[in-house]
Amino acid sequence: MDKQALDFPRIGVLPAGPLDSICDVGDVTVGHCTLADGPQQTGVTVVRPHGGDPFLDKVPAAATVLNGFGKSTGLIQVQELGVLETPIALTNTFGVGTVANAQIRHAVAANPGIGRGMATVNPLVFECNDGYLNDIQALAVQEAHYADALARAGKTLALGAVGAGRGMSCFSFKGGIGSASRVASIQPGLCYTVGALVLSNFGRLPNLTVAGRPFGRRLADQVGGGLPGGENAVIVPEKGSIILLLATDAPLDSRQLRRLSLRAGAGLARTGSVFGHGSGDIALAFSTAYTVPQLPEQPMPAVAMLHETRIDPLFEAAAEACEQAIISALWHAEGVTGRDGHHRAAIRDAAPQWRQWLSDTAF
Repeated sequence: MDKQALDFPRIGVLPAGPLDSICDVGDVTVGHCTLADGPQQTGVTVVRPHGGDPFLDKVPAAATVLNGFGKSTGLIQVQELGVLETPIALTNTFGVGTVANAQIRHAVAANPGIGRGMATVNPLVFECNDGYLNDIQALAVQEAHYADALARAGKTLALGAVGAGRGMSCFSFKGGIGSASRVASIQPGLCYTVGALVLSNFGRLPNLTVAGRPFGRRLADQVGGGLPGGENAVIVPEKGSIILLLATDAPLDSRQLRRLSLRAGAGLARTGSVFGHGSGDIALAFSTAYTVPQLPEQPMPAVAMLHETRIDPLFEAAAEACEQAIISALWHAEGVTGRDGHHRAAIRDAAPQWRQWLSDTAF
């Protein structure tokens, strides 16, 4: 769904970039491939950190595992070497291996020496479990779907029940892909942008907090806890997972990016998550300010990193952008019916009076 075509709650006080998405940062682009066919409600989303070859020109990065209930691949090497060398791919839990194979094939096609005269490539795939709406056992995601999402990557970003977010649930309503950006003022005349993209598939409805208001408690009271299919939104445990991606044009090294990725957890917590037992919550941050060459004969970048004492505005921007991205995913997602008639409603349809709720001073 077109982000600009829909009214949704505005989070925080910092200014957004012109697109209010992760695509406000450098040459970052995003593409989706959506599978929406009866019981198959799933897909692939790809984030390209720049327009070149990320194997030859690696991007500095780091990750934080807030809760490790997840089946992602590639994280260990990112933590050790501090770089990305493929686009970032998002999909469902059982699609990780297939999408990783697709990433490897794409990298080898571009660089035939990979795994022979050159080093092997580190595919990076994150996942959430969309098995409530999607027939995850069908293994519907194929390598061609990764290639399609990669080919579609651009600055115009659809949100909600698209790509990897097609089958995701959030706070017992429809979740999916959300994005936002915030501009951080470091000092007069010096600003950097932090963009966030989330694959949102977590949360208990009574815990949902929107712009600091206990939105989920009021909505749970309205629906009486009951949702289609007999699920009780009040007693269901927190499960499902969220992936939080942060991009910035600030010159940060991998150690600083790990610190930035940790602040994604602040934005996640503000929406009402407690990083529950069954929720795999992983955050990754990368910088577009410079690249690291694959070939040893090429010079390493000489970049003046941001001084540690000036990093707080980026932390604030990261937390706010992640909080906004989660709310954006909720408000953009349309209702979806999938496997065995399971249904997730759009939260904006369940609470059409949300503007009144958020403006109610007694709320």
